[in-house]
Amino acid sequence: GGALAKTIFGDEPTKPDYRNVPAAVFSQPPIGQVGLMEEQAIKEFGDVDVYTANFRPLKATISGLPDRVFMKLIVCAKTSKVLGLHMCGDDAPEIVQGFAIAVKAGLTKADFDSTVGIHPTSAEEFVTM
Repeated sequence: GGALAKTIFGDEPTKPDYRNVPAAVFSQPPIGQVGLMEEQAIKEFGDVDVYTANFRPLKATISGLPDRVFMKLIVCAKTSKVLGLHMCGDDAPEIVQGFAIAVKAGLTKADFDSTVGIHPTSAEEFVTM
């Protein structure tokens, strides 16, 4: 929308940036993702580091539900830039939307690691992997 507005009304021809557009599937459990998938990252960057987490979130544990969360972080081995972030579990679209800014800004794994996570949340897992 911003690129269209700049082009039409601002006399500033602007192409939309389709890279790192977050997406979600509002299924049960919901899925959210931003950036490259592992296969795409390998094809484009070669060596990648992949971090995963598979756990039962606190609210499921307390309530006795069997729900689980799966998270994946894909990082360029050479530059440590976060290339992709994926999540399947409660609140995945909301959590991924927040992290989409970090991925689009080109933050690194070290940037994620130096961020203090809010505890106890599922989102904190992305900064403690």
